[in-house]
Amino acid sequence: MTIENRSVERRGLERRSVLKLAAASALAGPFAGFAAAPAQARRAPRAAALVPIRDKRDGLVRLHLPRGFQYRSFHDTETPVRLDDGTVLPGRHDGMAAFAGPQNTVVLVRNHEVNNPTPAFGPWTPYDSMGGGGTTTVHVTKHGEVLGAYTSLNGTMMNCSGGEMPWGSWVTCEETVNGPDVGPDFTGASNVPLKERHGYIFEVPVSVDPEEGQGSRTPIRNAGRFAHESVAWDPASGYLYLSEDNFGFASCFYRYKPPTDPMVVGRLEDGGTLEALKVVGVANAHLEGNQPQGIEYDVEWVPIAEPDVAYPYTEGQEASTPNNTAIVHVGGQAWDRGAALFSRLEGTVFSNGVIYFTSTQGGGPAEAGFEDPGGYGNGFGQVWGFDPARQVLRCVFQSDGPSTLDFPDNITTSASGTLVVCEDSSGDNFLRGLSVDGQLWDIALNRLRGANGAPRFGDEFAGSTFDDKNQTLFVNIQASRGMTFAIWGPWSSIGV
Repeated sequence: MTIENRSVERRGLERRSVLKLAAASALAGPFAGFAAAPAQARRAPRAAALVPIRDKRDGLVRLHLPRGFQYRSFHDTETPVRLDDGTVLPGRHDGMAAFAGPQNTVVLVRNHEVNNPTPAFGPWTPYDSMGGGGTTTVHVTKHGEVLGAYTSLNGTMMNCSGGEMPWGSWVTCEETVNGPDVGPDFTGASNVPLKERHGYIFEVPVSVDPEEGQGSRTPIRNAGRFAHESVAWDPASGYLYLSEDNFGFASCFYRYKPPTDPMVVGRLEDGGTLEALKVVGVANAHLEGNQPQGIEYDVEWVPIAEPDVAYPYTEGQEASTPNNTAIVHVGGQAWDRGAALFSRLEGTVFSNGVIYFTSTQGGGPAEAGFEDPGGYGNGFGQVWGFDPARQVLRCVFQSDGPSTLDFPDNITTSASGTLVVCEDSSGDNFLRGLSVDGQLWDIALNRLRGANGAPRFGDEFAGSTFDDKNQTLFVNIQASRGMTFAIWGPWSSIGV
């Protein structure tokens, strides 16, 4: 459905009085710990100063961390890295999850956000022979010493983030709708070489054994064909919650109900139902706009009748369907039913009964409609929390400027419930801690330099994830020359 078909009246809809601001003293349930203080007052008094720390790999300084912390980098693709299966490791290390491995080790499943038609990596039969993205599985010690690594999913595209599933798998998300049936995306590269449609989620089981750890090359089509970013599973409701990062258009927040319980069958199955979040009594609430800290919204869910789509095309010829048409196929159905509008939803995580997710450019002046080619959203970022038991959405944090929090992206939680937020800034990039009482502080600062000495401070953090004992934080640098870090130290001393 094209933007031109949207009515002028819908573009002018405003939030009504049903939106409510809950006073901090009246908060209850999972949100009780979050205060409604102004963002600028949220510097944690326990935050430690960040100092240069040398990498255990080679003694170079790549990160600034609090005193007492150490780290080791690995799988640095500034020079070629070859995995155990012969694969030359692709860059663009992105979303990631850590699982318990044998003998107190860790198994990481890591995305590689490779776009544009390019030959698939890895020795396994790919989903699409011209899809250059996918996942690699890495067996490491708690201090980042690599014990083994292999290709676990190949032939996909733009594998941005995903989510750790409690039945022992990683769900990876394609942040694209490229395919032979649609025209070029924002890069202008032709999609004619592609063999399959993209824009789906895929499941990857966790194992140190390459045979057992191979992901399904079968997409979960009923979970939608759109610019997927990340997912989180709520065991109580049995829903998979999905974020959308649609750069030039309003994004939505979705939930997918699989036809069978994954906790019983051990996998996520296709054939379920997809729905989008809507604010009760408000059509197309502009949640990408500035929000009072702590505001709560009662929500409901609207059905997506056609979650998947295939357009006609002739093999070997450029498709006539524009990429911008395909990328709003699902979102357009949600908008028509009054779904809430967000700015670029990114990381998602489940913690203590709440689904937390980030909005990268949320928090500024509201957009006029459904589209902004320069990037939908005019702020510096929001962190949202959804309580499935109460069906309440809450703005738990909103940045007042880039020095506070600049473009939050991937997110995870520690055992204590502290949120660890990755920044995707064009300037300095930090890992930030966000406490349960709403305080924000610095955990790490990127101080990478290339082999030629040039600063790489603008390379974003991605894929933050703790091991099962909350001893080591693993995190990636998402760049063509990507790498992964293992960071350890006295987390409780800095409120993590």
